Amino acid sequence: MTPGIETSNPATSLSVFFPAYNDGGTIASMVVAAVTTARQLTSDYEVIVVNDGSADSTREVLEELARVYPTVRVIHHPENGGYGAALRSGFAAAAKDLIFYTDGDAQYDPREMTALWAELSDGVDFVNGYKISRSDPLHRIVIGRIYHHFVKTLFGLHLRDVDCDFRLMRRRIFDRVTLGKSSGVICLELMKKVQDSGFRVVEVPVHHYHRAYGKSQFFNVRRVVRTTLDVFKLWLELVWRPEPSQAAGASVRASPRTKNLE
Repeated sequence: MTPGIETSNPATSLSVFFPAYNDGGTIASMVVAAVTTARQLTSDYEVIVVNDGSADSTREVLEELARVYPTVRVIHHPENGGYGAALRSGFAAAAKDLIFYTDGDAQYDPREMTALWAELSDGVDFVNGYKISRSDPLHRIVIGRIYHHFVKTLFGLHLRDVDCDFRLMRRRIFDRVTLGKSSGVICLELMKKVQDSGFRVVEVPVHHYHRAYGKSQFFNVRRVVRTTLDVFKLWLELVWRPEPSQAAGASVRASPRTKNLE
């Protein structure tokens, strides 16, 4: 039976978290939207923000949010450790049964968390968003599509969107999946390990918005080269010489809500 979203469900607890790096202009609206949405879904929730060594006003904004909202918790990294390091901190800190995360740059709308929640039935372990259309400059769209098709083929992933950071999952997944990457390839590591561990994945379309504050940390030559090397190392680890525990295949299906949202 698919959980409803009209009223709260006190039997299901939810951790929402955001990795944030120099997101001082957007993180407040993201946290407020997350608090408002989470309380519609369950009475037992928390909102966590991992400040990954931001150099802008992110720290000050987060401290004020934590003062105003008792359900908000802030983790400060003393220096920038990378996107993967921020995600690992968030997953480790999440204490509830379900974990939702998205980025703090406001390119996704936390209120669409409800679409993922509606698909997390008893037979589903993980709900992965996919972008209806990417609201980015043309060069980023082209590079993103090349990257998606490249890693999807290289790692044998059965996903419509490998790098859509809008995800809801059961916390028990991390009893079997251990993440170790500190760079952006952690998303690829997560989805490959989830798939190979046999967890059941559903995909749901979500909207993607233009970046209104800050700039991407990925789209420069140095970072692209580093990511390429990280992807190759991950391929050696997970595909060329996979651990025996990463043997089973997962089922991935599109949500029946897809036609209604596109």
